[in-house]
Amino acid sequence: MPENGQQLKSRLWDCANVLRGSAVDRTDWKGYILPLLFFKRICDVWDEERATAAEEFGDVDPVDFPEIHRFQVPEGCHWRDVREAPANIGTALKNATQEIERANPDTLYRVFGAVDWSNKDLLSDEILKDLIEGLSGISLGNDEVSTDVLGDAYEYLVGKFADVNRRNKAGEFYTPRSVVRMMVEMLDPKEGETIYDPACGTGGMLLAAIEHVKEQGGDARTFYGKIYGQEKNLTTSSVARMNLVLHGIEDFQIAREDTLRNPAFTDGAGGLATFDCVIANPPFSLKEWGRELWENDPWGRAQYGLPPAGYGDFAFVQHMIASMATTGNSRMAVVLPQGALFRKSAEGTIRTALLKKDLIEAVIGLAPNLFYGTGLAGCIVVIRRTKAAARKKKVLIIDASSLFRKGRAQNFLDPEHGQQIAHWFRDFKDVEDRAKVVSLDEIKEEGYTLNISRYVLPPIGEDIPPLHEAVAAFKKALSKARTAEEHLGQVLKKGGWLE
Repeated sequence: MPENGQQLKSRLWDCANVLRGSAVDRTDWKGYILPLLFFKRICDVWDEERATAAEEFGDVDPVDFPEIHRFQVPEGCHWRDVREAPANIGTALKNATQEIERANPDTLYRVFGAVDWSNKDLLSDEILKDLIEGLSGISLGNDEVSTDVLGDAYEYLVGKFADVNRRNKAGEFYTPRSVVRMMVEMLDPKEGETIYDPACGTGGMLLAAIEHVKEQGGDARTFYGKIYGQEKNLTTSSVARMNLVLHGIEDFQIAREDTLRNPAFTDGAGGLATFDCVIANPPFSLKEWGRELWENDPWGRAQYGLPPAGYGDFAFVQHMIASMATTGNSRMAVVLPQGALFRKSAEGTIRTALLKKDLIEAVIGLAPNLFYGTGLAGCIVVIRRTKAAARKKKVLIIDASSLFRKGRAQNFLDPEHGQQIAHWFRDFKDVEDRAKVVSLDEIKEEGYTLNISRYVLPPIGEDIPPLHEAVAAFKKALSKARTAEEHLGQVLKKGGWLE
């Protein structure tokens, strides 16, 4: 019986919880459970393809007809071979995944990450067997789960791992889906456009762009060969590739490399490759980002100024601008810490240059504590190579800091919040206490700061009491404070701490 989405999510998380009994750090769970899930998926689809071919052509030997399979699974490297291994299960798993990568060099190279499955100090045979048995009870072929359902379950796991790791390093690889969808809606990617994420994490922004086009009635196949991402972290870049494949995307490029030091996508003529839509949530205020290389950057990305060594925010911004197509309607959206909007010195110089070039279209301030791994308030900056005539020499500044749902440990931007922000962006009009269209002349008068409170003031709350009531409340509180102070003094004297 095919799994529905919620059942599948629940069963997958139950399997992941087997790792609670291992020595694997909880912050590293994703590096183990997600490759296993992908391995099982490949083998289940392989079995279905062989069964379908047998129905149509009779007995089929996969060695003789490799074209019937989307991915090749060498003999002895199937999920059931690992499941049947009597001992040294980690070694069997390591060999199987490595051989599958070798058999599919164009599509699965290094896709399973760098997990040392044979390290018994981390994973005993017993725990690995429990994990494999748990996943063996879940059918992941196309007949059992659609790519959409499985992809959603996969993203659910990524989100769960981010929750587990929230105070550690999860922010490096996961952006809340509601924020991603809002950014994509503002960029509004079109059928057949090229899309690039230079800090792609698990690929969520690339997938959201494709999903947006599908929701608008477009054909996702027009994106084949036009999806590009780069990610520094090996495990996370592997997760991104698995994520795209599990969502049915067949032709894309995800490079594992440091974007600021070694951009992966070039035009073959000494320049960077350029794209229609560029979108990213890079690490906030990255230190040691490669400033020494940018002093003589061969790609010419520091044309608006050299960012400071301790803040890599405008290095990512300038890399993204250099990666925007110079013709057509190229645009980008990037998540930044709000400090990037008003910090001075080198960043102020770069921000001023971008404003004078009339590249910045909108700035949206978000609530604090929305992003995994940081409690800082972020913002979204939208940049367009060529603005519409009505938007030239203007910047829309939105204060969306009050749009959130408060959680116990983290705040949430719900879908309706994201839709409201995207609506304000599309309208590009003043909204009382929320949004203001500001001319470049006004920004110049403010010293080229984009500090949101300089342009949009939060509404005065209706619950503010009259002055006489506020003074009375203050006097009452002051009296209580003095009484508490006197009581504390008496307790300290009685205890011998004060003479």
